[in-house]
Amino acid sequence: MINFTEVAETNSMIEKENLDVRTITMGISLLDCIDTDLNKLCDNIYNKIYESAKDLVKTGDEISKEFGVPIVNKRISITPIAMIGSSACKSSDDFVQIAKTLDKVAKAVGVNFIGGYSALVSKGMTTSDRLLIESIPKALACTDVVCSSVNVGSTKTGINMDAVRLMGTIVKKTAEETKENDSLGCAKLVIFCNAPDDNPFMAGAFHGVTEADKIINVGVSGPGVVKTALEQVRGESFEVLCETIKKTAFKVTRVGQLVAKQASARLGVPFGIIDLSLAPTPAIGDSVADILHEIGVEHAGAPGTTAALALLNDQVKKGGVMASSYVGGLSGAFIPVSEDQGMINAVEAGALTIEKLEAMTCVCSVGLDMIAIPGDTKDTTIAGIIADEMAIGMINQKTTAVRLIPVIGKGVGETVEFGGLLGYAPIMPVNNFGCENFVNRGGRIPAPVHSFKN
Repeated sequence: MINFTEVAETNSMIEKENLDVRTITMGISLLDCIDTDLNKLCDNIYNKIYESAKDLVKTGDEISKEFGVPIVNKRISITPIAMIGSSACKSSDDFVQIAKTLDKVAKAVGVNFIGGYSALVSKGMTTSDRLLIESIPKALACTDVVCSSVNVGSTKTGINMDAVRLMGTIVKKTAEETKENDSLGCAKLVIFCNAPDDNPFMAGAFHGVTEADKIINVGVSGPGVVKTALEQVRGESFEVLCETIKKTAFKVTRVGQLVAKQASARLGVPFGIIDLSLAPTPAIGDSVADILHEIGVEHAGAPGTTAALALLNDQVKKGGVMASSYVGGLSGAFIPVSEDQGMINAVEAGALTIEKLEAMTCVCSVGLDMIAIPGDTKDTTIAGIIADEMAIGMINQKTTAVRLIPVIGKGVGETVEFGGLLGYAPIMPVNNFGCENFVNRGGRIPAPVHSFKN
């Protein structure tokens, strides 16, 4: 039973502490849409997505109004398009036609984003995979709500360095194609190691082939709630600190569980997972960096930051798994720069560098996220940064990702404004010592010895 005290507490979280359901994401399998004729394939994709998701936004709005819980985004994830288009697409432009179809149907049903313009190439690339990857710059430039991801490594298979090298070039080309909008296309492109099949968050969401035909995944976020709770135990021991985070994460996850169950029942789509990720926004008081400050570091990036983030991430997961039997996706703490005012402040204060962020990704949920870098950064340098982050994921058996934005025409000391949930970001300096001889070797970095568990 839920008592009146708990109801009042949840209301306070929503009204004063930025608690929200960040997204209801409907995962849709497109495997039954495959056709050798491109036009027929696009028609199949449009019809399957429209029929599946036509009531998603309306249902989300009804739940939000009925329960008083803000639901910020309604999204769709789909089977990786490199698989779906393999029989019909003979060129990268053919894949761009699919991207335009996805953009059209996403707008028709009213969702904020559609994810799954993706390829899974952790061990090797098919012709279809390569064509899709080569189409990404143009696809993201000519669409508004399509998001793309490429999984280039895993603990089980190692790192596909051919794909890493190619993605360095693709990120740079995407920046060039969208330079009129401060290279915004790169904000919709993520490179993964160990990408999960059930992630509801963009830009990395796709519908895994092991999933049901349709599924409802919900992402909940509450950095402000955690920070407020920690203010009440300022100066207490680590034991008290950890218990407070766990209890708070439990309450936040329960809100997500309620929304997920309601959405599942009303849409007639099975419930998949709750992703409890502390995903910040540019709003004041909705910052992971501010939580780290409350734990005891002056700025994110100060000595002790990685340990504080490890503690936070672990306790969030412990609280979440007690609240729901189906916690999945990424679940933990995101550390994007542009979307977190506290992270921006830390960069501007000189406390936070890309190298420190890379260290922090060893213990957080994802990786180098929404980081603006100089537009003249070489594609080989970008590939080297991707390789480093993939290695962290591979060795540590966790998901890591890279979402870098080389802002064409801008350099260190300038800022870039993305707007909305994407916020703004200072251009961060990059280590420009060369890595060409490394990333140009070709082939694969083999899987680590601890991957052999059969």
